[in-house]
Amino acid sequence: MNLPNKITITRIILSIIVILLLLIPWYALGVEWPSFILGNVVINIKYLIAGVLFAIAAFSDFLDGYLARKNDEVTDLGKMLDAIADKILVNGVLIILAYERSISVVIPVVIITRDIIVDSLKMISGNKGKVVAASIPGKIKTIFMVGGITLVLFYNMPFELLSIPVADLFLLIATIFSIISGCMYYFQMHDLLFPNKKKSKKQTI
Repeated sequence: MNLPNKITITRIILSIIVILLLLIPWYALGVEWPSFILGNVVINIKYLIAGVLFAIAAFSDFLDGYLARKNDEVTDLGKMLDAIADKILVNGVLIILAYERSISVVIPVVIITRDIIVDSLKMISGNKGKVVAASIPGKIKTIFMVGGITLVLFYNMPFELLSIPVADLFLLIATIFSIISGCMYYFQMHDLLFPNKKKSKKQTI
């Protein structure tokens, strides 16, 4: 168990804490989180704590990958744990925010559908010995997605005071780049998915 994998496991734990923090009906347990007013917005401390933990977990995603590549400690276990941590953190929080109507339900539907398709394509490519590298649109999607979710948890502050929907804009950009990167994965995998189609065309010529 190397350091990058330990960081990844820590991210999984943080992800579960964030989800439980947002998911548990605290009012039913008699717990009332303190709130304060900033401008015209009532801010609940619970979401600020979740936002800080989410940001730390998201940063650890960059850190474990950087250390794994730098120290030549990339392992199959690390790749699997990293994928699990990412899905729990981002998709779990997206579903909760959509349920609370803090974001459009379209966003998690598109993101999760895209992830299912891309993960399936990666599995096929892995079975056939081809590694599909992460695309630039995919990295852009991740940056804007993390930034957008963090801002939503922070009530879009300080931009909300200026009535600028930066959180919504970031999530929209992330969703668009999610679709673009998903299409790119498909086109990269096209020859592996339909190997006989190309051959049959050559034979007819």
